[in-house]
Amino acid sequence: MTRRSPYDREILRLAVPALGALAAGPLYVLADTAIVGHLGTPQLAALALATTLVTGLIEVADFLSYGTTAQVARLHGAGEHDRAGGLAAQALWLALGTGVLAAGLVLVLAAPATSVLGGNGHVAHLTVTYVRIVALGVPFMLVALAGEGFLRGVSDLRTPLVILVAANAANVVLEVLFVYGFGWGLAGSAAGTVIAQLAMGAAFAVRMLRAPADDRRPSPARMRPLVQMGGHLTVRTLALLGAFTLASALAARISTAALGAHQIAFQLFLFLALVLDAIAIAGQIIVARSLGRGAAGEAVDAARRMLVWATVAGIGFAAALLATIDLVPHAFTDDPAVIAQAQGIWPLFALMQPAAAIVFALDGILIGAGDTRYLAWAMVASFAVFTPIALAAKDLRVLWFGLLALMGVRLLTTAARFAGRRWVVVGAEA
Repeated sequence: MTRRSPYDREILRLAVPALGALAAGPLYVLADTAIVGHLGTPQLAALALATTLVTGLIEVADFLSYGTTAQVARLHGAGEHDRAGGLAAQALWLALGTGVLAAGLVLVLAAPATSVLGGNGHVAHLTVTYVRIVALGVPFMLVALAGEGFLRGVSDLRTPLVILVAANAANVVLEVLFVYGFGWGLAGSAAGTVIAQLAMGAAFAVRMLRAPADDRRPSPARMRPLVQMGGHLTVRTLALLGAFTLASALAARISTAALGAHQIAFQLFLFLALVLDAIAIAGQIIVARSLGRGAAGEAVDAARRMLVWATVAGIGFAAALLATIDLVPHAFTDDPAVIAQAQGIWPLFALMQPAAAIVFALDGILIGAGDTRYLAWAMVASFAVFTPIALAAKDLRVLWFGLLALMGVRLLTTAARFAGRRWVVVGAEA
């Protein structure tokens, strides 16, 4: 099953730096939490609420990265490098326009959104202050997403890794200086983030503008494919976020211990997904590039190889989780009730890993092929299956069975699409 393949070296070359770039975000959040945590409990609570709001925005805006990668890689594979650079310019304009609009919405909605999340009193004030400062960095953050997508599309994953690591390191230094050196408190943390995002966005923009381009002027017609793909990916992301948000809300209704156990499993799920997403990104690039140059057979063969490695990774994660059922929950909590709840859902959590691994790889393959409309409606169908199971759940195991069913529907729908080969469309245009 894992005999050497001519695609292994390329998958590894793309997946390893992709994994590093994906890990940069969570590592920054950990550092930010450690810095702010020493200011006091209200500040830490405010950071938690603010992070929830900003993280949701980043995940929804991720279409700028994935959509740009797929289309640039296809053009790059077709040898149309000037058109790829022109598309990068359109992605840059789109990111700036979307970023300014998003920043305005964040400024206006910061207070009511904080209230909806349960913030009140001093914590709410701190949260709104932090979010409104961070909103200034949103346009630069979206430019960085588009720039990362472009560089991935031309198979340069080292540069995004260097920029992200440098920006996150600068962010930590600035936060320590502003928070403790200047005594700005939580506002200093937000200011450090904005400056780091500005520098990061500028670094990506420079790389995008250095690429040879047929035309860099804003063109709604040339932006349209990015907007269409972005719409499909946004529907997919919102449905997925909706499922996990609903799961967290329902776990809280079951019991505090159930919510604690759900949080442990969910955070581990997100951590393991980093590795699987790295394989998906490699798949996205290789498939788009191969289809762009008309090599349909190569795209299919490479996709199959990525599915093999995703399956191996998923089985490995499942085995590791089952083997540590009596160990891992204890690393997160000493509460016997939370541990019991976690151990109750652990087999379902482990069983989800092989399915999730294959689903993430198939997502990357189909995004690379530009088949995002299908992915959007497949995710909506999965959400529709999950919701009644979740709403009927009286205990955490039934709720996680619903999440397993969601992943199962995603697996069936994306696997059927892959097997049907309707995604195999060659040429510079998907």
